[in-house]
Amino acid sequence: MSERVTPEDRRRRRRPTKQGTVLSEDLIVETALRLIARHGAAALTVRRLGAALGADPSSLYRYFRDTDDLLLAVADELIGRTQAGWAPTGEWRSDLREIGLRIHASYQAHPQLAMLATHRTTGRGNEMRAVEAILGVLRTAGFPDAEAVTLYHAFIDHALGMAALEAASMALPPAARDAELRVWRGQYTELSPDTHPNIAATAQLLTAEMRHSAYPFSLELLLDAMEARLPAAARSYDNSIDG
Repeated sequence: MSERVTPEDRRRRRRPTKQGTVLSEDLIVETALRLIARHGAAALTVRRLGAALGADPSSLYRYFRDTDDLLLAVADELIGRTQAGWAPTGEWRSDLREIGLRIHASYQAHPQLAMLATHRTTGRGNEMRAVEAILGVLRTAGFPDAEAVTLYHAFIDHALGMAALEAASMALPPAARDAELRVWRGQYTELSPDTHPNIAATAQLLTAEMRHSAYPFSLELLLDAMEARLPAAARSYDNSIDG
């Protein structure tokens, strides 16, 4: 999908597709999200999208400049879904935990998109609302602005980085995933305590642990570190509320 800009008056025109459906940005984004889930990055072509929509591929240029513009719109849609139904409770740690777990769950549900989009900045409405919400939680908790910005950066990169890492594993063919599990169950459990005493002592625990996501636990570690950095006055206020 090459760079092409269509005049705004043409972008706003609505014509039914061959299937009788009226095109819109929302419909195109939803269709692209579905195709990415099935086929990965290869789905982001005007030919495939046009075929799925029953529309002339060139009509997509009325809504998106190119495939990258479309990808950012799809990524922003997923960010919006992580926020649906969420509202701050006023308890900063619970609020950040909920946001982090929502991000993780959303990208686990769309691993192909996670690999394409977790490293991108969309500059769109849903992303901006998410940034605003997280900064609001941190500033309301009592973190100074400079600290809140740094903690936002660490929090969101941790969530997206873990999502991308796990998405890459989830997107492997089933045979490859099974082969990796066999490595943990086989080669690691067979190591000698003479050469690998620490692995041998924990092999069964290690094998069980590596089957699960580390994100919930690592998120708690991050929240612990954040709490330790709260100004003393804010910590005292939080403790008085909890008491």
